[in-house]
Amino acid sequence: MILTIDIGNTNIVIGCFDKKCLLFQERFETNHQSASLEYAVILRETFSLYGIDTSNIEGGIISSVVPSVTDTIKVAVERFTGSSFLVVGPGIKTGLKMEVDNPAQQGSDLVVGAVAGIHNYPVPQILIDMGTATTVSVINQDKAFIGKMILPGVAISLDALSSHTAQLPTVSIDPPRKLIGSNTVDSIKSGILYGNAGALDGLIDRIEQELGESCTVVATGGLSPVITPLCRHQILLDEALLLKGLLLLYEKNCNSQG
Repeated sequence: MILTIDIGNTNIVIGCFDKKCLLFQERFETNHQSASLEYAVILRETFSLYGIDTSNIEGGIISSVVPSVTDTIKVAVERFTGSSFLVVGPGIKTGLKMEVDNPAQQGSDLVVGAVAGIHNYPVPQILIDMGTATTVSVINQDKAFIGKMILPGVAISLDALSSHTAQLPTVSIDPPRKLIGSNTVDSIKSGILYGNAGALDGLIDRIEQELGESCTVVATGGLSPVITPLCRHQILLDEALLLKGLLLLYEKNCNSQG
């Protein structure tokens, strides 16, 4: 079994694979103050919940956009499983063509998502990752990563709206009853959710216009199941996209080392 871990600004997502089969996928909060022992306890409880013996873990791989948490998690999982873990970064073979100004500045999560996208879906592609920020990455017909767009995430937009206004309340992120809100709560929900869906639709239109061809559109990330059903474009939902990419990178690097 292989353990894959994606460390984001808001959440950490873990997935355990037995060969190509994803046994489970869970997420928990990214806490910059937690010690490795605290993360190890979370891992122990998760594995216990699914009845998985840690002695079956052969190894694993970590992708992170939070450097201060990366080593803490690595220490936790290596102690917990007794196996060595790779970290996506310099020295990791990806096989991904990067046609951008500075490939080293691209986040590891975008690289991992692109690797999985190319492996699993037709190109050209638009990959949408809806986390703390919303990133829209583009893979061209030659399977090269050619760039991205970054938008404020849904939760960030909602927090900014409520924290910077005197009379607007904090609301939950679930679809309003109708587009035109007849009360303040539904009006905020409609504006945030349909506004983000409209932004994605608009970006997809403009990307396809610039490329001169239609694209496969794939979405992942914690908020993608909420927003993508509101979009007018056909968008494939793959909540395990980054975990699949991590497994591919693990296999690529372990096989090359062997």
